[in-house]
Amino acid sequence: MTPSGTLPRAHVGRLLISCPDRPGIVAAVSRFLFEHGANVLDSSQHSTDPSGGVFFMRMVFHLDALDVSRAQLESDFESRVAEPFDMTWRVAYGDRRKRLAIFVSRLDHCLLELLWRVRAGEIDADIVLVVSNHGDLEELVASFGIAFLRLHVTPETKVAQEGLALARLESERVDGVVLARYMQILTSDFVNRYQERIINIHHSFLPSFVGADPYRRAYERGVKLIGATAHFVTDALDEGPIVEQDVRRVSHKESVGDLTRIGRDAERSVLARAVRAFVEDRVLVYANKTIVFD
Repeated sequence: MTPSGTLPRAHVGRLLISCPDRPGIVAAVSRFLFEHGANVLDSSQHSTDPSGGVFFMRMVFHLDALDVSRAQLESDFESRVAEPFDMTWRVAYGDRRKRLAIFVSRLDHCLLELLWRVRAGEIDADIVLVVSNHGDLEELVASFGIAFLRLHVTPETKVAQEGLALARLESERVDGVVLARYMQILTSDFVNRYQERIINIHHSFLPSFVGADPYRRAYERGVKLIGATAHFVTDALDEGPIVEQDVRRVSHKESVGDLTRIGRDAERSVLARAVRAFVEDRVLVYANKTIVFD
């Protein structure tokens, strides 16, 4: 049963646009959709600068009354609206659930959060594969009925093992990769294959305490706030566009173990929110930053 006030996902399309800002963009898009029988349900816009900046928009529309096929709608939009406004754009359809692969090492807290939320319907996606450089979590993953791929990663085998993973991701038609505390640095080839489609959870409030063991270093520094950051992965370690962040207040009373426990709670919720924004097509990247629509 569909909750009151919502539509089944099969009935909606989500259009994301970025282009040079100029008058008439919203009117042109809205008019185009109206002329093809698409009823606009939600529209959000942002401009970096109303005078010559970059314009971003996300528009959700009802599909049932479309007068053309989806392919024709997209072709018409490209010629009639996107080209004249020099748009970068994409459209996603609610009945096409995104397919995710989760990469994890030994820690299970972020993995479990995503598995639970997908099972509960809070994240509208399918987790089709879990990849790990250890075998510790294979039985857990199997209990959810999800395929598990074990990688035997060493400095000598890293490239070959990533190649196996990439082949599997392609065969599974994976839309996005989630690094749920995967303690390996991905090669440039891997990152470039899934540019702006790999989300990592960093156990620190970036840009502070990059790299390993941030909670110990936070403890030694005597911080009063700790947090977590979910970001897209780029070739620059821990410097990709930030999708979601959160903090927790701490004091001198907490030990390193306490900070780790509190931080992991933040990691779980931050990663889940970032993944949800990604699968709902609410994120656009610009100049190593993100626009995340509500």
